Amino acid sequence: MSSPISNVRPAPDALLTDLADYALSAKITSAEALDTARWCLADTLACGILALAYPACTKLLGPVVPGTTIQHGARVPGTAYELDPVQAAFNIGTIVRWLDFNDTWLAAEWGHPSDNLGAILATADWLSRQQEAGVTPAAFHSKIEIRNSKITVHDVLVAMVKAHEIQGVLALENSFNRVGLDHVLLVRVASTAVTTALLGGTREQVVNALSHAWLDGSALRTYRHAPNTGSRKSWAAGDATSRAVRLALIALTGEMGYPSALTAKTWGFQDVSFKGAPVKLARPLGSYVMENVLFKISFPAEFHAQTAVECAVQLHPLVHDRLAEITRVELTTHESAIRIIDKTGPLHNPADRDHCLQYMTAIGLIFGNLTAADYEDKVAADPRIDALRAKMTVTEDKSYSKDYLDPDKRSIANAVQVFFRDGSSTPKVAVEFPIGHRRRRQDGIPLLRKKAEAAFAAHYGAAKSAALLSLFADRAQLEAMPVHAFASQWAK
Repeated sequence: MSSPISNVRPAPDALLTDLADYALSAKITSAEALDTARWCLADTLACGILALAYPACTKLLGPVVPGTTIQHGARVPGTAYELDPVQAAFNIGTIVRWLDFNDTWLAAEWGHPSDNLGAILATADWLSRQQEAGVTPAAFHSKIEIRNSKITVHDVLVAMVKAHEIQGVLALENSFNRVGLDHVLLVRVASTAVTTALLGGTREQVVNALSHAWLDGSALRTYRHAPNTGSRKSWAAGDATSRAVRLALIALTGEMGYPSALTAKTWGFQDVSFKGAPVKLARPLGSYVMENVLFKISFPAEFHAQTAVECAVQLHPLVHDRLAEITRVELTTHESAIRIIDKTGPLHNPADRDHCLQYMTAIGLIFGNLTAADYEDKVAADPRIDALRAKMTVTEDKSYSKDYLDPDKRSIANAVQVFFRDGSSTPKVAVEFPIGHRRRRQDGIPLLRKKAEAAFAAHYGAAKSAALLSLFADRAQLEAMPVHAFASQWAK
């Protein structure tokens, strides 16, 4: 006869309290982290603004019910939308992620920590507008108490550092993708923690909100892999950030949490979704992730291919007039690239193409560049691309895989060599660290500024672009801005 199950509620899981304490109480003192966050904010907004040129993205934007308006709502950059913070988070998170051009974190689990800006900016802007309008917490919701202290861009940068850290440190040793779960799980968890804290939640409320974030489980990775690769991967992060804001607001009503959401035997996240493995923090939470984050500066491409495209662009002058003479192209890469983006056969849509190592490399060899437009059907119809893909071989270099996992090196190496019918070949060009790597930060930030300037100019015009970029020139002035004043600059 089995023993009865104890109904004594345990203390909250240690991971829940660790994340809550960090979100609420950690002091971010690293000048490097805050300075990187400043440029991360500029870059993330640039990625979102660029996405507004794509109807497949913009059709998803706006309120859930067309025509719905909200007073003192959060603004969606580059648009005229003013929305509730949950739907604003979806909108912002979707445009940020759409082109696969925002920052990246590569570890046992990879992801894009700036995806969290959807929740952070929507919540901060909405709260700032409530404060500016003199709306009291009681007038908003009789059961919710929100913070009264003025919220500035400094709060946004700190929240970005903390969301990066939560998502990135959880990713170091916990590989959710290997059990079929999508990495946006960590976006939801990180955004829930920092959003509940931004709103003025108590420790208990942050813990409760986080328990709900883990109870949600995770989306499957089906939409990221052949033969089902599709555009959901471009709005999945927006979905995760909006859910985080929803959970934060639910927790602030006093809704109960579930203390052993992770560790409960049989029914907890670890047993149900993680094959019984413990979810753990690989290192103390600080500002490590923001300091080491990888920016996508040159190409809107899945990050494991960034250096391959750099190699291809270097080889372009040697091959673009000899494409018909090519007999094979050798791609040498690391294990993660092979597992995620080594793909043969037909590519059905832009989301399929921007996750194909061979396609991205072919574009670089043929055109000497790679832009978001190169994933669209018009460019993909060029017969030279698939002809070149068919001549490619992909092999792993064990040393590349080892250095990819080395926490002190974190390289993302690729090499490309092209062989011709007459027996000649190009040099084997190898690149270990992409331009967005911390080791190339000094060279990368000026190019990041140019990327942002071009994105803003294409949408707003040159004069407005210069004004927007000037917001980031002085960190102290930027940090002092009320969030609603900052967000208003981006409305159109």
